[in-house]
Parts: sequence; C-alpha cells; structure tokens
Amino acid sequence: MPLPQQELRDRTKVFALRVMRLYRALPHAPDIQVVGKQLLRSGTSVAANHRAAARGRSRQEFAAKIGIVREEADESLFWLELLRDSGFVKPELLEGLLQEAKELTAIFTTSYETAKRKT
Repeated sequence: MPLPQQELRDRTKVFALRVMRLYRALPHAPDIQVVGKQLLRSGTSVAANHRAAARGRSRQEFAAKIGIVREEADESLFWLELLRDSGFVKPELLEGLLQEAKELTAIFTTSYETAKRKT
C-alpha cells in the first residue's frame, strides 16, 4: 500500500535534514567535501522535488517530477555508498541514511512506474 503523501513529504524532509547534518560532520579533505556537496545537493533535492511532484498539474507532470525524485534518491544512495567505501567515514554513521536512501529509491521507483503506466 502506498504511503500517504504527508508521510512521504515528512520523510523526505527528514532525509534532507539528516543529509545536511552528515555533511557538516564530514572530514574536511577536499575529495570528501566534493562527494559531500554532491550528496547535499541530491539529498535535499529529493524533498524539494517531491513537494513539486505533489503539486503536479497533470499525471504527465507528476510522472516527470517523480522520475526526478527517483533519480535524486538513487544518486544520494550512490554518494552515500561512495562515502562508506572510501574508508574516511565510519560506516555506522551512514547505516541509517543508506537504508533510508534505499527505501526512498524503491518507493519512488514504484511511484514512477505506476504513474508512467497511468499516463
């Protein structure tokens, strides 16, 4: 059963806030900061684009915007995996965010596929 829109709206906002907190805690090495900024952009974009999708004026517009949310969630997952695999960030600091990024990617992949079928 799909999650209610308000629950997803809150969940994506909390995800963005958690990404922001992680970014502030990252080591100041130039390579880690570059990856961190990419994560910051994609992680906050999940919430912003989800809000925009909820205001879509048509099914086609909703599908297009949810497609962006799906891409940003998956990109966030990639940057989190890269930080984990770099060895410069303790894996336990990333576990919860990694899990949430996986779940959001799955949710928005399903939403996107459903929306595309209806258009």
